[in-house]
Amino acid sequence: MIHTELHAAGIDDPQLCESYRCCRRLNAEHGRTYFLATRLLAPSQRPAVHALYGFARYADDILDSMDDDASAAEREQRLDRLSANFFSGTVDHSEPVLAAVLHTARTYRIPLDLFDDFLTSMRMDLTVTDYPDRMALNRYMRGSAAVIGLEMLPILGTVGDAGEAAPYAEALGRAFQLTNFLRDVDEDLERNRVYLPADELAAFGVDRDVLTWCHQNGQTDPKVRRALAAQHDIARKIYQEARKGIALLAPQSRPCVATAFTLYSEILDRIEAIDFAVFSQRASVGVGRRLQVFAAGLIRARQARRYGVA
Repeated sequence: MIHTELHAAGIDDPQLCESYRCCRRLNAEHGRTYFLATRLLAPSQRPAVHALYGFARYADDILDSMDDDASAAEREQRLDRLSANFFSGTVDHSEPVLAAVLHTARTYRIPLDLFDDFLTSMRMDLTVTDYPDRMALNRYMRGSAAVIGLEMLPILGTVGDAGEAAPYAEALGRAFQLTNFLRDVDEDLERNRVYLPADELAAFGVDRDVLTWCHQNGQTDPKVRRALAAQHDIARKIYQEARKGIALLAPQSRPCVATAFTLYSEILDRIEAIDFAVFSQRASVGVGRRLQVFAAGLIRARQARRYGVA
C-alpha cells in the first residue's frame, strides 16, 4: 500500500521513501482516527499528509516522551536542532521525518512561517504549564493546532481562493485540539500542564489544586464537571463554525475531512456521555463506529474521485 502511495505521489528516491514511511508509521501508531481518515484521500495526497503528521508527532515526542530521562535542557536542545535543520533544509538522517516534511513543504509551497509558528508553540511546552485566559490559550493553539489546518490546505485543495477556506481550517484545528484537551486533562496533569483557561475554570470555583485532587482520586468533582461542560460547549460551537469549511475543499478531499470531523466530534459526544469522568476513563469512539463512518466516507471518496462530487 505505501509503495502505491509513494509511486502515485512521484516519490522514488530510496532515502526519501524511507522518511515518508517513518511518518506514515507514526501516523498509524499514534493518530488512529486521523490515519483512518487519510485512507479516504487519493493515494497521491496521503504521503504529504503523513509527513505533516509525522513532523508534528516527532516534535511532540521530543517534548513529552516518557520513554527517556532527558532533562528539559536536553529536550530544548533536541527541538532547537530539529528547527535549525528544518529551516536550513538540512536532511539529518538521525531525524528521520525531516526529509519527508521538507519535500512536502517544497512540493506544496507551504509557507515556512506556519512551521515557525508550530515550533514556537512546541517551545512553550518547555516552560508554560498554565494558561491564564482564552487569549493566552489561543496563542498557543495558533501554532499547535490552527497552523496544522493551514498546512493541510495546499494538499487538500480548495474550490476557490484558499484564503476563504483558511479561517475554517484554523477553526477545525482548534476544535480537534480542544477535544484532546478535554479528553486528556488527566494525562496532561501527569506532565504538570493544564490546557484550560484558568479564569474560565475559576468562574466555577476550579483551580489547579482541585484538578489535582480529581487526578489523584480518579474522580470528577461536581465543580470540575460544570467547568468541563462549559469548555465542552465552547468546543462544540467551534466545530459548528469549522463545518462550513468542508464544502470549500476540493471534492476529492471532503470525505476525508468530513470523516475526521465526525469521529473527533463524536469523541466530544463521548466525553459528555460519560458525564465528564475523564479522570477515571478515556473517552473514545469504538472500533465498530469508526469503521461504520469510514465505510460511508469510502463510498463518497470513490464517487468524488470518479465523478468529481462528494
